[in-house]
Amino acid sequence: MSASNGPILPSEIHSPSRGPLRLRMAEHPGRDQLDGGWWPHSRDPAVELADLVDQVPTRSGRIVRASISPLDWEPAPRRIAVVGGFVNIGSLPGDDRHLVRLETADRTVLHVLVVPPGFTDAQGAEALLAAATSGNAHSASDLLREVTELPDVDPSDLWSDDGKSWWEPHAVAPSFRTGR
Repeated sequence: MSASNGPILPSEIHSPSRGPLRLRMAEHPGRDQLDGGWWPHSRDPAVELADLVDQVPTRSGRIVRASISPLDWEPAPRRIAVVGGFVNIGSLPGDDRHLVRLETADRTVLHVLVVPPGFTDAQGAEALLAAATSGNAHSASDLLREVTELPDVDPSDLWSDDGKSWWEPHAVAPSFRTGR
């Protein structure tokens, strides 16, 4: 692969067989803190961003620029080749970790969580779901901290305010028990 800051051409990308794109987008982007989540397979921005841009849902528009946190990735070129042209790559400020900012040709901006490649299947799935869920209000870093530091909540570990099971007829919404 090229070590320069010039464009990376598809012929220069030597990657093992790729798995499916792990992307989950919000139904209505632009309403919440995050517009979705993406779980790349590696920290190689030339390969991963090209994969993302080439497969992002067409309803999101044609991606023309991607801004990434340099702390989350190997060194990135300034441009990468994608189907139909090139995408310019920029940098986000240091406090915008675990985020990719995608700009479309019509100037729409999407803020997408970047799940670290080393996450477990359960952590990755949970992070993608949370990032694409309506009403999400966490920053990318805070969301990942929640996924990794808090134990999974088991629905059977719920109690209702009246002492009955939540699943009985006329159930009362459950309250979560915490160890705090």
